[in-house]
Parts: sequence; C-alpha cells; structure tokens
Amino acid sequence: MTELDDILVSGEFAAFRDAYGPEVRPAGPAEVRRTVRRRRRRAAVTTAAVVALAVALPVAANAALHERRSPAPTESVEPTPSEPTGSPTPSATSSPTPSTASPTPAAPNGRISRAQLLAARVDLPDWPSYAPESCTVNDVRLDPGPGIIADPVPVLFGEPRYGDLDGDGAVETVALIACRFGEASAKQVVAFDRDERGRVVTLGQVVGVREGMGDITDFSVAADGTVRAHVADIQPCCSTPQWWPQRQWRTYTWTGSRFSQTAGPTKFGTDPRLTDLRLTAGDLVLGPADASGKRPGSVTVTVTNKGPVDVPGVGFGEQFTIGEPAGGDLTRCRMTPTDGSDACVLDGLQVGRSRTYTFRFLVDPAGPPGGQRSLRVIHFDAQGRYWTDLRLRDNFVNLHVVG
Repeated sequence: MTELDDILVSGEFAAFRDAYGPEVRPAGPAEVRRTVRRRRRRAAVTTAAVVALAVALPVAANAALHERRSPAPTESVEPTPSEPTGSPTPSATSSPTPSTASPTPAAPNGRISRAQLLAARVDLPDWPSYAPESCTVNDVRLDPGPGIIADPVPVLFGEPRYGDLDGDGAVETVALIACRFGEASAKQVVAFDRDERGRVVTLGQVVGVREGMGDITDFSVAADGTVRAHVADIQPCCSTPQWWPQRQWRTYTWTGSRFSQTAGPTKFGTDPRLTDLRLTAGDLVLGPADASGKRPGSVTVTVTNKGPVDVPGVGFGEQFTIGEPAGGDLTRCRMTPTDGSDACVLDGLQVGRSRTYTFRFLVDPAGPPGGQRSLRVIHFDAQGRYWTDLRLRDNFVNLHVVG
C-alpha cells in the first residue's frame, strides 16, 4: 500500500467515525456477558469479522473510486449454534428443587396422665337426667375419688388409657368418669385430647349409662384406636347382688364428629338365666290356742315353674310373718341368706313341673306388724345364689286366715 493509499484510508475512517459515531450506543451488561460467552469459542473469527464489517463501507467506496485493489477473498466460517436465552435447563442428574410448601404441623400429643387430668379443668358430656345437679359438666375439676353420698361430684375412676382414636398419628386419652348419687353412680367413658396450645380438651363421650344400660365396669383401647367398654344392664348396689347384672363388651369408634358403636351386642334383652315361678296358696287354717296362747296353723302352697329355666332350688321367704316353723316341709329347709333375711330352700323344680308343699306354724294371734301374713317363692341356683323372676307379681301371696 502506497503512502497515498494510507492517507485515503485514514481519511475514510475519519469520515466514517464522524458520520456514524453519534448513533453508536454501548451494549448493556447482560448483552456483554452473552457476547463474551459466545466469543470464548470463536474469538479470533469474530474479531476479524467485526474489523471487516467496520472497514467494509469506506474501503468499498475507496475501491470504487480508484479501482486500485482486488476484492479480498471471502472466509468460510461454520455457523455456531445460538446460545439459548433465559435460565439453563437442569440436567437429569441435577439436585431437585426443595418444595416451598409449608410442612403439615404434627398433631398435639394427647397423652394425659392421671395427675394431669386431675389438675385440669374440663368440660364433660351431659350426665343422665336422674343424676343430681352437683354432677356438673362445665369447667369441672375431677375428684380423685372415691365418691361419697354426701358430696356427689364427678370422680376419675382408675387410670386413664391411651390410643390413637382419631387417626391423626398422635395418641388420645380415655378415662372412666363417675358421679355418685345415693348408693349408685352415673358413669361415662370420655375421650380427652390436647389442643395446639397444649390445653386439655374433651374429644367426646365414648359411651354413658342410660335406660337399659345401668353400669360401665371396665374399658380398653385397642391398637386400631377402637374403645371396648364392659357394660351391664343394671348396677349392683343397695340390695342388688353382684351376680344379677347381664354384662357385655361393646366396641366404639370415632367417626369424625362423635363415637358410634361398631361391634358387639346393641341391647341386653331378656336375661336367659331367669325363669318364671308362680306361687299359689290356700287358706292359713288356725287351730285352738295352746298354753302359751299361740295357735297352730297350716297352709298348703303350690309352685309351678313356667320356664324357660330349670330351678335347682325352690326357696320360700317372709315365712316369719306367719309364725314360728312347726313342722311339715319346713323341717327339710336349708336356710339360705337372701336380701335381708333367710329363705327356706327345698328341692329343685324343672320347667313345666309343679310341686305342692305343706307348712305348719305356731301363730301369734296378735299377728305381725302391719297385720299381713304373706309368703314369697324364690329361685335359687346350684351355688345357693338367689335370682329375681321374669314375673315378680305372681311370686307373692297374701294369706287368708281362717279359724
């Protein structure tokens, strides 16, 4: 290139800068970073291309004027794939992005000890209508027991038991609560839990006494969260013996809003251990008074077993209202305790059979207190235990005295 050519090229560069320089704007930081990444692989080629592009217009104009240079050979360049925009896609081996969802909080621990339950104030389910007003339900501080007649208040019976009743992964507490009135107690099995602040709250009543189910004696909590309650049709108290109640195990399950029975018998029905004895009697016939003023008396009675159970022993009670035993079938009596007095127990009696007995007494003409002489038939089993009857009204007779 001659000196004249150098002067011409320099002049063309100066003219180019004066014409286009004000329109050029520097690229922003993002564009610079993308450009740098592309140029790492093709730095030399890209640099040459940029220089050629910058020179092309003035050089071409100069060549057209002077026709002193031949065109430069065109360089063949392999196209480079364009870089993707935006964030790169993670590879298959990339670590997964942690979830931004908030974890579900764990259910409160509902295991409440006996001491904690006694220290808390709780709301209880309703007591049966026959319970006294002192058997409260709101803001109750349970008594450690045993309940007394003079102070009937809700009492915690025994130790609580535990299990996951509602399927939330945490255990709840089950307890037997009672409130005494007279010689009996109203009872209910109650489930307790804790709220999110750790306070003791009542989940609900599992089962409570009601008409036809007079007692709850025990309960257990199974691994599947069901509660089994040992219930009875009547509650032994007062003069009711311990062996009279019918007893059953019934199963209860939390249904989301309350407990419902899911297994076991739903009612007691007629006690299969009982039968129907019927007593009839003739007149009490009195004879002349002896030296002491007492009169001999004789009465014949008939007992019929109308079923459905054979009776191992037929007993007679209240014979003391008639007089002193003085012979007849009374000489074979096995005197056996009943509810407050002894009964004369004789032979057994099968279903559908009848037997007649004759009793002799020495009768005081003044008569018993109240003046009524009566007799009662009683069912005894092989263990000497006495039972009630399916039809009590035909177990009694008031004797008609003649003579």
